[in-house]
Amino acid sequence: MAGGFVAGGADGREYPGELTAFVLITCIVAAMGGLIFGYDIGISGGVTSMPSFLKKFFPSVYFKETQDKSTNQYCKFDSETLTLFTSSLYLAALLSSLVASTVTRKFGRRPSMFFGGMLFCAGAILNGFASHVWMLIVGRILLGFGIGFANQSVPLYLSEMAPYKYRGALNIGFQLSITVGILVANILNYFFDKIKGGWGWRLSLGGAVVPALIITIGAIVLPDTPNSMIERGQREQAKVHLKRVRGIENVDEEFDDMVAASDASKLVEHPWMNLLQRKYRPQLSMAILIPFFQQLTGINVIMFYAPVLFKTIGFGGSASLMSAVITGFVNVVATGVSIYGVDKWGRRALFLEGGAQMLIAQIAVTIAIGLKFGVDGEPGNLPKWYAIAVVLFICVYVAAFAWSWGPLGWLVPSEIFPLEIRSAAQSINVSVNMIFTFLIAQVFLNMLCHMKFGLFIFFAFFVVVMTIFISFFLPETKGIPIEEMAHVWEEHWYWSRFVPKGRAGGDRSTEMTEQEKMW
Repeated sequence: MAGGFVAGGADGREYPGELTAFVLITCIVAAMGGLIFGYDIGISGGVTSMPSFLKKFFPSVYFKETQDKSTNQYCKFDSETLTLFTSSLYLAALLSSLVASTVTRKFGRRPSMFFGGMLFCAGAILNGFASHVWMLIVGRILLGFGIGFANQSVPLYLSEMAPYKYRGALNIGFQLSITVGILVANILNYFFDKIKGGWGWRLSLGGAVVPALIITIGAIVLPDTPNSMIERGQREQAKVHLKRVRGIENVDEEFDDMVAASDASKLVEHPWMNLLQRKYRPQLSMAILIPFFQQLTGINVIMFYAPVLFKTIGFGGSASLMSAVITGFVNVVATGVSIYGVDKWGRRALFLEGGAQMLIAQIAVTIAIGLKFGVDGEPGNLPKWYAIAVVLFICVYVAAFAWSWGPLGWLVPSEIFPLEIRSAAQSINVSVNMIFTFLIAQVFLNMLCHMKFGLFIFFAFFVVVMTIFISFFLPETKGIPIEEMAHVWEEHWYWSRFVPKGRAGGDRSTEMTEQEKMW
């Protein structure tokens, strides 16, 4: 098989330890850092479909939607300022993730979570009280800074804290929190839109304070990971903490491997430059390509703009918000499927099945929208059965993403990096994710206006490419201890040429020869 490696660690190495109540509660609290990301994704699309919000901040869009009957149905929401409102957050998240890498490495995972929560809280308050477009944009930038810090630290925290046998399920708790945040935001948008006086959008935007406070308080009470404590020289405390985390006294083997990895990482003076070494080519490739492909599934078209999209294809205002609630609910349930199966079926199986299912659903949506609106986008009311069919196909697509590329796009990159490049590589992962999230958010409405229903074909093409990529180039990482992960590349049919045996990242040797540096 194209990615074969037997689970259980290098040379059959397996660390003892169970899933204790302490680590379970700790990971649940930490995973709630995903709430801020999910809440924002869900809230922005719903708010931008509310007439009162559009009338106050984007009157030209409001006019096209309510008065101008000549505008092509696909183009009613095409506004650079409106898309900047959504996408500015992700550009800010990109910039802050680079700073967060240093904070995470030098001060630990918890400070990054704390800063993320505080910045997100400030942005939510500013947006809730906004009276001018510039206030919205500045608030979105603050939200983006917060997301950059949280997305940098939370997946690392979960991967390091969880026992390797349960790492997949616990790490996907982050994605589950994202989906819960999206669902809660969609539900709130539906009800807040009905508030008389048209000020419900303020509650939607300002409500982001609640998930921000959850992650801020969580960061204060959570312990840091043993890996991070060792990295910062707190070895005795780290060993005591590791015993508590694993629920056993004999943690010597795992602890020694952590210390060896930390010693190797201290030899690295410039983690960013170290990423370019030949032996880290597999991890760097995954840190770039997995988040790149994750965004080009087209999922953020659905999640950012679900209400706008449903309005565009003929749903009424309340109906479009309710349709977004339905897709949000499917998203949560399907993520639960991934939590159940990721450590049972493996990462590759979920990736491949999800890709095939997304492709089928996207083709069906393309046909459904194309037959109804054609290229002219003639407005009209969808028959009830037709509207249900469109929502059904979109739900099939959302479910596929939610148990494959959604959670695994965060899990796999966070678990494959050796300690010496972990913070820098995770920063690359978050940065690439945010670059393409920004680009998709910024150009989607314009692309919808010009490409019409062909936009879904565009994303379907990338689903085919990414599924082929996973099939040939991603080794199975299920059940591999995180400090032993580097060895999966030694056994891979392609990546082994970059990582010959004994030279994998995270090598136990504490001395690095000149020849090693050249790799």
